[in-house]
Amino acid sequence: MQNTRLSTFVDRLLGQFGRWLRNPWRRLSLLLISILLGNFLATIVSTISGQQADLDVVVSIFLVIASEVISWAVYKSDRLRIQAGRDVEPRPFLLEILNGTKLGFIYGLFVEAFKLGS
Repeated sequence: MQNTRLSTFVDRLLGQFGRWLRNPWRRLSLLLISILLGNFLATIVSTISGQQADLDVVVSIFLVIASEVISWAVYKSDRLRIQAGRDVEPRPFLLEILNGTKLGFIYGLFVEAFKLGS
């Protein structure tokens, strides 16, 4: 592929973002934001699906499948890295963000269930 101005700009921008993410506090802050985003999404989904009451089963099946696919992707990459003997290499950041969002989402659904139960 040719090196155009746009491809050079995107490469430099992604490289700069990668260097920005090397700071552990910035990674931690983005992971915390993803957990809070998952919690917020759980509140949104539970209120929307609870309001309509027709799609409860379909929404819950979709959420369980999405959660399992994310877990499968995250922990399969861990297993492959350990089998290859590269256990010091960190997870890809996108998988960490997805896993954090999933954890926040599940926590938010538990909180909503406790609110409904009380």
